[in-house]
Order: sequence, then C-alpha cells, then structure tokens
Amino acid sequence: MTLTLMSAAFGAGGQIPRRHTCQGENLSPPLAWSGAPAGTRSFALLVEAPDAPDPAAPLFTRVHWILYDLPPTLSALAEGMTTAGLPGGTREGLNDWNNTGYGGPCPPVGRHRYVHRLYALDVVLPDLGPVNRTTLLNTIKGHVLAQAELVATYRKS
Repeated sequence: MTLTLMSAAFGAGGQIPRRHTCQGENLSPPLAWSGAPAGTRSFALLVEAPDAPDPAAPLFTRVHWILYDLPPTLSALAEGMTTAGLPGGTREGLNDWNNTGYGGPCPPVGRHRYVHRLYALDVVLPDLGPVNRTTLLNTIKGHVLAQAELVATYRKS
C-alpha cells in the first residue's frame, strides 16, 4: 500500500480555496491520508511554497506549517486545525512568520505552488524546540518510511 495525502478542499494540482488563504479566513485545509506502512511510529507534516517570492524567479522556499510527532493512529486533520485541537503529543515547528500554526497562502505576485508533504516515520521525535524546516528535515533523515505529497496552487485576486 502506498502512503497517499488528499484534501476535501482541493485536488492535486487544483487551486486552494480562498478561505484557506490570507485573503479569506486563513484556515488550515482539511487533510486526510491512508496507506501508512507497518512500523510507522509518528507522522510529520510540512507545508511549503517553493516559488517565493516570484514563480518566474524563485529565490527561496517559504514554510507555511510544520507539525511533527502526529500519532501513528491519526489519519486526518480537520479544517481550521489550531494548537488546542491537535492530538496529544503533537509538536509544532515554526513557520516563516516565526510562529507556530498554519499560515495560509499569500503570494505577492503570480500563481504559487503549495506543497503539502506528509512523512511516515519509524520514530517519535524528541522535543526539537522551535524547530524550522532545515532542522526537521535533517532530524528525520534515515527515519522516513514513506512520503506523500499533495501540491495545489494559489494566486491572489
């Protein structure tokens, strides 16, 4: 079985609805997954935009959300997930606004891609403190059993 990641709010390659962006309610989208491999002890979720600041000339990847130590029994995150609503034991990293939690799409120019990446891990990670993208990716090296990706786009109107 292959690890898959999906959203009821948008399909692969589709457009992220306004309600999940800075122009709307800035709610995290609903996410669901299936096909976790045997031996999965936790999940990590990374949502990032590789086209910042301009898709015609990208300079960096903007991080929108980091979650790790999601329980292995979990198979979905509801729309509008907040710190208080996260399952026990889940830890949050810092987005590029130096906050925990979801920061929705808000591209300054053009249509940007938003990559939602779920990692099935063979470990429960220690508390990494205010972890950023680089630290998370370095920490999970050698522990990724499977990875799923859901890419969608958004352009400000």
